[in-house]
Amino acid sequence: MKTMIAFAMLMAITLISNGQIKKNPLLEEARAAIEASNAIYSDLANKNDGSILTRYTEDACLLPPNAAPVCGKENIAVFFKDGPKVHSRFIVQHLYGDAKEFVTEESHYEMTDINGNKLDEGKVVVIWKKTSEGWKMYRDMFSSNRPVSK
Repeated sequence: MKTMIAFAMLMAITLISNGQIKKNPLLEEARAAIEASNAIYSDLANKNDGSILTRYTEDACLLPPNAAPVCGKENIAVFFKDGPKVHSRFIVQHLYGDAKEFVTEESHYEMTDINGNKLDEGKVVVIWKKTSEGWKMYRDMFSSNRPVSK
């Protein structure tokens, strides 16, 4: 009898576990698109020709640290205009949502200068919106892990 109960519990745990790790194909597609976009983000920003705006929705907002929100493509263009030449690497930690219209990305970033010298590291939370042109950033919040300089 104990063997049967133990076997039944083991089967129940296995079934529950398998149900919890079932992958959402829409979320997996969103992850692939987000990782591809993140991989070229710095290259587009470094061009300084506005091509970075292709990553953002028309009604996007940047939410930079220690500053007011920057909303709309014109203002986002000004934010990036003549910015420093850097390389950023994003490491996606988690994606949340059903990926039908929106998904939230939680990531870490590492930023280096063009020569590979580490400049910063921090965290990013991006709300991605599914558009007719694919996944685009709708809200982009980021901050450094380093203490604020006084």
